[in-house]
Amino acid sequence: MSTPRPPPPNLAPRRRTSALKMMFWLLLVPISLVIGYFAVVLHWNYSTGERAGWVQKLSSKGWLCKTWEGEMAMVSMPGAIPEKFLFTVRDEAVAESINKVMGKRVTLHYEEKVGLPTSCFGETRHFVTSVLQLEEIPLVPGVVVPNRPAASSGAPAAPPSSAQPAPPSPLPSTTPPPPAPVTSPAKN
Repeated sequence: MSTPRPPPPNLAPRRRTSALKMMFWLLLVPISLVIGYFAVVLHWNYSTGERAGWVQKLSSKGWLCKTWEGEMAMVSMPGAIPEKFLFTVRDEAVAESINKVMGKRVTLHYEEKVGLPTSCFGETRHFVTSVLQLEEIPLVPGVVVPNRPAASSGAPAAPPSSAQPAPPSPLPSTTPPPPAPVTSPAKN
């Protein structure tokens, strides 16, 4: 008469692996893509450079993520209106060294990062990585004014000794050069 049929195969394990694959594709892949994006954006620089001027302001800001936000005045020529350079410092040691040279002429080395989606990394695109205090103030190309500290006792600084020759003046001489000798052409 009729032969017994075998029981249908169990489909439960197949559904479980299917659910795990679905979870993998819907959760883990987007999360890994976001982490990869942040890793690339934080380590890649759009540009790097240096700017010179006087640091006016440096303060620690932020509700959750504290970063150092600063402002530097850059003057291209004496008497010109200063341009402000806004920057972010993420390293505490760099922020401390900027605080030590506040009000002095400095050069800030920065890295510009593009694509950071939140202000948790900083309020600006320019991240300062190092600071260098400048010793001389260039006025115009070729003319430099040394930035020497004032005498501490109030007495005038000693003039340079006569044993050492005076350094050459950076300003051009105002006396005209001697005229070249004039020779008359030979007559035929």
